[in-house]
Amino acid sequence: MTEEFAIDVRGMTKRFGKHTAVDHVDLQVRKGEICGFLGPNGSGKTTFIRMLCGLLRADEGSGQCLGHDVIKDSETIKREVGYMTQKFSFWEDLTIEENLDFVARMYSLKNRRETVRQSLDRLGLTARKTQLAGQLSGGWKQRLALAACLIHEPQLLLLDEPTAGVDPKARRDFWKEINELAGQGLTFLIATHYMDEAERCHRLAFIENSKLLTHGTVAEVIAQSHLTTWAADGADLLQLAGQLQGRPGVEQVVPFGNTLHVSGPDQAALEQAIAPFRTPQYNWKQVPSGLEDVFIHLMEKPGETVSR
Repeated sequence: MTEEFAIDVRGMTKRFGKHTAVDHVDLQVRKGEICGFLGPNGSGKTTFIRMLCGLLRADEGSGQCLGHDVIKDSETIKREVGYMTQKFSFWEDLTIEENLDFVARMYSLKNRRETVRQSLDRLGLTARKTQLAGQLSGGWKQRLALAACLIHEPQLLLLDEPTAGVDPKARRDFWKEINELAGQGLTFLIATHYMDEAERCHRLAFIENSKLLTHGTVAEVIAQSHLTTWAADGADLLQLAGQLQGRPGVEQVVPFGNTLHVSGPDQAALEQAIAPFRTPQYNWKQVPSGLEDVFIHLMEKPGETVSR
């Protein structure tokens, strides 16, 4: 592993009985990079993250996380990684301050009280420090969880759908904080279902049915999909959608406001499919395929690995 990578693993595999949850996944994430980890529920994202941070032992695979052997040095990795679980996992009958103090004790941090005070200040929690965690809104719970992940000054944060269930402003504030931390050199692997969040990442990795299908920048991932998308506007778009659905060459038919987006991986076949509907009733124009189009495309084509 070179010094530029915080994560550099190959062939990571985890089985539970006969079920393979993660199947020979390779991943590299550079230091200071925000890597979005995409995939539907049950695809293996959480299992992979837990293997990286030492909570699960891989059945196969090798590589390094923060310069430590991902198999042999799990205890060391745990102390240098911050992990935010998908579900709020702190003590709801303790205050914000008490929760952070407890986490600081777990890491045996020196100058614990000062460390907790600084953590409260950094994430704007000081005014609420005596509030019980169970009384917090989703956005404030998220902020507490992030403060707890950062209290031991980790070099890598592994966040499992951290913004699920929070309002748009809280999500925006959270991502502002993430970008500032990345600018300070922290590395992130963030599992998310939100395409607007994925577009904020430096690079993306998409996992489906336990296999990594594609990895790259947003532009690279979209280009690798080879999707072509046309937009139509006009009257009776619902009727048009029904006529296009299932035609050879048409993979997706999706309403977007007052337009209809029609996509497919074979440009010639798609154009042939829409040709009969190029009438004065509809106005057609080719538009760039979006990340959501690619997400759906990959979900509908499991097992077809996209070249990287």
